Amino acid sequence: MLKELSWNLRKKMIGFCPLASGSKGNCLYIGTEKTKLLIDAGVSIKVLEERLKLIGVNLHQIDAVIITHELTDHIKGLERLTCKGQIPVFVNSDTACAITSYVKKTPRFKIFSTGEYFSFGDIEILPFSIPHDAADPVGFTIHLEGLKIGICADLGFVSTSIVQILKECDYLYVEANHQPSMVYASARPAIYKQRVLGRQGHLSNEECSFLIEQIFHPNLKQIYLAHLSSECNHPDRALETIQKKLKLLQADTKVSIAFQEHCSQPVLF
Repeated sequence: MLKELSWNLRKKMIGFCPLASGSKGNCLYIGTEKTKLLIDAGVSIKVLEERLKLIGVNLHQIDAVIITHELTDHIKGLERLTCKGQIPVFVNSDTACAITSYVKKTPRFKIFSTGEYFSFGDIEILPFSIPHDAADPVGFTIHLEGLKIGICADLGFVSTSIVQILKECDYLYVEANHQPSMVYASARPAIYKQRVLGRQGHLSNEECSFLIEQIFHPNLKQIYLAHLSSECNHPDRALETIQKKLKLLQADTKVSIAFQEHCSQPVLF
């Protein structure tokens, strides 16, 4: 569990922190002195408030939400969050259309074009296309404080364009969803197994390892392993796979899990 942070951090949380990651809900925090963003809002307002408080951020300080795609574990808390504060929600047009079918009150959408940079406050964002079973799902690279953060989860395979986009990241949040042998051995129905293992499903530990190998460079400071399956993976298994790859690369990059049930340890800029 995340320990109470120092007074300086609680005053101005300038950094990056996965607040929740997994099939029960996803939400990430990114903040500078001027701008505080959430990527996805897949947890309840109560959970969101509690986890933001742990990193010294008040919900009312959030300036905007950026959405990767419209599946429930990424937008579950969006309607209440945006109704409460009327904050802007950055999405592409297909995702905006899909979200309107889930909510009673349409959020204040700000539409971006997938593949084109846009800015909000002092943060620059590049949304890029990823293969997943949603309307127009995206990952992001986030540029702030002279740093590049890669956000890449919920994807069925790694394309050459994704590899190119994620090169030179200082920090990486990347999916390590499952171990294929555990998927096959699980009691889940065949349609679930086909979805998870398919080209619009989720990355395995080994596929995550392959992606990291392709984009690794000496200044890659930290990797968060995201969206781990509670039934078809285990944190130790995921960490072992990635740490083995980093050892072969002679890297000292820090690797940690992006947790579902509590905040991960934040990165301070």
